[in-house]
Amino acid sequence: MSTVAIVIAISSFLLGTLLALLTIPVLVWLERRIASLIQDRLGPNRTNVFGFRLGGVVQSFADVVKLLLKEEYYPSHIKMGKWLFMLAPVITFAAALLAFMAIPFADTLHINGEALRVQALPIDFGVFWYLAVGAIGVLGVIFGGWLSHNKYALLGASRAGSMVISYELPLGLSILAFIITYDTIDFNAMVQWQSGVFFGFLPAWGILVQPLASIILIVSLFAETNRNPFTVAEGESEIVAGYMTEHTAMKFAMYFMGEYVAMNTASAVIITVIFGGYQIPWVSTEMMLQNFSVFAGVLMITVPLIVALLIRWMRKNNTVRPTVTTDSGRNFETKVLTIALLAMTALIEVILLYLIFFAESTLANSITVMLFQIVVFVAKLMMFNIFFIVIRWTVPRFRYDQIQHLGWYYLLPLSLLNLFITALVVVGVSS
Repeated sequence: MSTVAIVIAISSFLLGTLLALLTIPVLVWLERRIASLIQDRLGPNRTNVFGFRLGGVVQSFADVVKLLLKEEYYPSHIKMGKWLFMLAPVITFAAALLAFMAIPFADTLHINGEALRVQALPIDFGVFWYLAVGAIGVLGVIFGGWLSHNKYALLGASRAGSMVISYELPLGLSILAFIITYDTIDFNAMVQWQSGVFFGFLPAWGILVQPLASIILIVSLFAETNRNPFTVAEGESEIVAGYMTEHTAMKFAMYFMGEYVAMNTASAVIITVIFGGYQIPWVSTEMMLQNFSVFAGVLMITVPLIVALLIRWMRKNNTVRPTVTTDSGRNFETKVLTIALLAMTALIEVILLYLIFFAESTLANSITVMLFQIVVFVAKLMMFNIFFIVIRWTVPRFRYDQIQHLGWYYLLPLSLLNLFITALVVVGVSS
């Protein structure tokens, strides 16, 4: 293995870990800000470190400190299996984290005859890895509820287990339809398949090629991640906190973070399978590399526009009410962040100019395209995470019987029908 391959492997692993872990405070912030927007209020926006609020993200780090310092409570009625009671949240968190590692963040790099995958786990059976590892997460929920020896926790764990069984079937069948369509179990190959077009002009995204399977996949993943409207396992109005009732401090935090990592993983799977992954419509990796000067020129125009819009949004939202006598350092924060964004933009522009007019390096061009694809992937990831959050704060929670009815009476028959039609069409086209 060459030095470049080792660097890419380590960088991909670190990138996957950071995307999974550092998005937790960002997603918590987004949850609060979007909820406040929907409910016509401000949300957290005052906690700061040396005057830097970052729009309220610092509040999420304050919550981490709070959970670390809270008292660990262990129910006295738990006599046996206390170690498994403590391990249960870790199982849920670790399963969601490991499932994320099989997602490709950019196309495969070809350097000196080596094919280097931009994945935390460079495997070519990512679909099976996700289905196998992702299904383990519910064990942490079941263990946590069962070993709590609490009727509400046990009821929440029972609901979670039955819901996962109900929706694993349509989830697996919908993914099987995509496997038949794409003829691969490799997430990266699925993204490459979607870089083409069909009917001459439509991007070959899974949402257009397999609309029914896409809907089933999205609904099933909402249920698998225990997000609204499928939060019956921790229905506060019915069973207190469900399976988390007896977990406190960091044990609760692991469940809490595991939910956001699972949501992030589900979003990554959805955009990879049905929304083109790291690709943008009608533009493949080969096309960007072959027309790199045009691609870099478009970036030189687009990046300053995006940064200008971001600075304008930041200045607008950092303006305090006229009745407030002090801005609590918001002007200072705005100035520093504006200078940082402008400096970053200038650096990007200089690098792109150098690559266009002075450098003739295939490696540099490939790395630039790779970084662009990572940015596209992260942008799509955050957009679908926002979709998850908006659904939570706009759609009421289903009753438990309604959830079971939807899974067994509608999604399962529809997924079987879609699989049958997909097989007929694929066989018919191939013959």
